[in-house]
Amino acid sequence: MPPTRLPDLDRETERRLAAGLFNETWRLLDMPKRLPEQDDEMLHAAHASRYHWGNVGEPVTWARGEWLCSRVYAVLRRPSSAIWHAHRCLELLTEFGGREDWDEASAYEALARAYSVAGSKKERDVWLARAREALTSVTSAEDREPIEEDLKSIK
Repeated sequence: MPPTRLPDLDRETERRLAAGLFNETWRLLDMPKRLPEQDDEMLHAAHASRYHWGNVGEPVTWARGEWLCSRVYAVLRRPSSAIWHAHRCLELLTEFGGREDWDEASAYEALARAYSVAGSKKERDVWLARAREALTSVTSAEDREPIEEDLKSIK
């Protein structure tokens, strides 16, 4: 019979694991060409990161984890999962707050990207417009520019 609980990790170890898995997912996302096994690793790393942030993070890190899962699914051309995780990201930001001024724009970017992958131009355009509007409230160019670049990549 399986154990009823997972082994305990101290908070710092689990935080480092969540962040490390997040960064590993980005390393894989940034690869110009991945093998199918690397796609699998990327997907599992994104979900594992979100899981560990769920244990040691706060709602904003949960939302960012959902954003990352959405991004991975969009890259893998799995629109229904990309849409689900993007909506979950926005729900967490809306429900709990505690976000940076760029988080909302990122959530809208994820929704625009997911709907683009799904072939829904109308929904894509709605979320692109919301993302651009939200970006007007982002005070730091360092925070705003990566999101602007992400928006340009949505077809």
